[in-house]
Amino acid sequence: MAGDWQNAVAAAREATGFAGSVVERTVDGIGSALRLDHRADFYTELGALADSGGFEAFLNHWWTQALADAAPDADAREQAIDFADVAVSLFARAAGGPTSTQSEIDAIVTGAEAC
Repeated sequence: MAGDWQNAVAAAREATGFAGSVVERTVDGIGSALRLDHRADFYTELGALADSGGFEAFLNHWWTQALADAAPDADAREQAIDFADVAVSLFARAAGGPTSTQSEIDAIVTGAEAC
């Protein structure tokens, strides 16, 4: 699973050209990268998780938010969110979960509407 994640991140970097720092996709990595106003919500939601089935979705959501929070400006924030969307979609595809279509991923990369 870790290999699938690293492959998804590498492919998303290549597809989007994202050159920013990548937040570690762990509870500690995400928690430390979040702005203080988001951090409390993150830990509250973590404490309320009832089953492990929701943990991946929880990590995906908050990892994307942590990347956005770590971005130094609005342009970098937008690039970080695009990168995160592609990485999460590619990871879901590799893990056999719900995925975005290739046209949806391409649309994210180019900023166009998906077909």
